[in-house]
Amino acid sequence: MKRICIDMDEVIADAVAEHLLRYNQDHDEQISKDDLAGKWLWEVVSADRHAKLDAYMRSEDFFAVLDVMPDAPRVIEALQSKYEVFIATAAMEVPTSFNAKYLWLKRHFPFIPSSHIVFCGDKGILRAEYLIDDNPRQLRRFEGEGILYTSPHNIHVKGYRRVDNWLDVERMFL
Repeated sequence: MKRICIDMDEVIADAVAEHLLRYNQDHDEQISKDDLAGKWLWEVVSADRHAKLDAYMRSEDFFAVLDVMPDAPRVIEALQSKYEVFIATAAMEVPTSFNAKYLWLKRHFPFIPSSHIVFCGDKGILRAEYLIDDNPRQLRRFEGEGILYTSPHNIHVKGYRRVDNWLDVERMFL
């Protein structure tokens, strides 16, 4: 059975929306996902506010309240009938997120066994045929086929098969 690894943030969990919500509330601004076209949020806000952006991710409730990407649970559950599916999140970038990410996965994707959740840093260590991820940096060292999940920051990235949403993933793999 072929193996698919799936990133968490910006692939099954909408972290950008939560980041924007908190930032806009705290700074009385109206930055939207459209304003991030081709850029990370860190590139759009002034450097003196980067510590605040980092603090959002390190807060106990940030990862717990993320919205689920539309259709992700249904499609991932269907993928399990044809593939061995793992969630692979670069949690080492925010080590305080382990518990919140795990609980979020258990709440929204209860059909994914704990043995199929991978907390890592460099996803080049993963052994799978496919990795669905929004971060091209993670796809570069991955030895299988990297599938780029569209997010505002990666809209100009070329060189990977791309999916815009979970319906695209469904069409590609099922």
